[in-house]
Amino acid sequence: MIIIKVPCSSANIGPGFDVVGLSLSIWLELQVTVDTSVAKSSAPLNCVVTYEGDGADHVPLDTDANLITRTALYVLKCHDQRTFPCETRVHIINPIPLGRGLGSSGAAVVAGVMLGNEVGKLGLSKDRMLDFCLMIERHPDNVTAAMIGGFVGSYLRELDPVDMERKEIPLAEVLPEPAGGIDTGLKPPQPPMGIGHYIRFGWAKEIKAITIIPNFEVSTASARAVLPKQYTAKDLIFNLQRLAVLTTALTRSPPDAELIFQAMQDKVHQPYRKTLIPGLPDILASVTPQSHPGLLGICLSGAGPTILALATHNFDEIAKEILGRFAKEEIQCEWRVLEPAYGGATVSYS
Repeated sequence: MIIIKVPCSSANIGPGFDVVGLSLSIWLELQVTVDTSVAKSSAPLNCVVTYEGDGADHVPLDTDANLITRTALYVLKCHDQRTFPCETRVHIINPIPLGRGLGSSGAAVVAGVMLGNEVGKLGLSKDRMLDFCLMIERHPDNVTAAMIGGFVGSYLRELDPVDMERKEIPLAEVLPEPAGGIDTGLKPPQPPMGIGHYIRFGWAKEIKAITIIPNFEVSTASARAVLPKQYTAKDLIFNLQRLAVLTTALTRSPPDAELIFQAMQDKVHQPYRKTLIPGLPDILASVTPQSHPGLLGICLSGAGPTILALATHNFDEIAKEILGRFAKEEIQCEWRVLEPAYGGATVSYS
């Protein structure tokens, strides 16, 4: 059996919109078997998909509709393999909440690329697999964190729009419609080498991530739709100044709470998403290092609605305060304390 594990991730971390991501310790898992004793499979594209976990009532199990297997097919087709090996069985175990700002689609794309690499016996490196991921998930923050692990900064090389628009390339951000990845019978284009560039920052060992996960979803599309088309120089400089400090501040031990708290402020995306997340400004202002010792900083996780609070201790009290603020809006939440997933995505065999 092939076991593929991919961590969830939190993007932006305040000022680093579309730039930084942090992999965290909730793991999407694929359990994959290839039964070569089956001479001819009755399953479409020789693949049987089963699923358990978040979204089990609505995640598609058709091989050409499920994001993981559709991504794997794209990778296989780029290497002249038009179906899965006969007979492939993929059991998906997904505890990552869908549509909550924890990189569920990014994890699915990474898992799909790794699945294609494994069953196709392609021998791709992580860096090369990242190129395939970035043809599908066009923002590098989540997928880079999930693939590489830890706290990462990344950017995406400009690509030829013609290559990006090929119908054979599945697109994670536009699920469910239009899904992309249409089988035209043509070989999809191989991604250019080195689409994404990244650096992994350090991370102070004391820092944990409290995730407050509301019981409603915010789609990436709707969260981007509320953002302005243009920003003032003042607001962009505000974010750039803080990001320049934050990427080093989070590496220092012991962490400087005042420095980190101010460095996690944002004027590029969070102010515009308050209409999608009831009580957001109040929630982000509800805990400070002064009111709740142990807190370092608080922000939206990705597009939300999950709230990410970085802290060294006092996790229960910090979470209780944020849960209480959501409760005033009649929103129920779950919460967890997570750690960075330093190794990123992994493959093992049993």
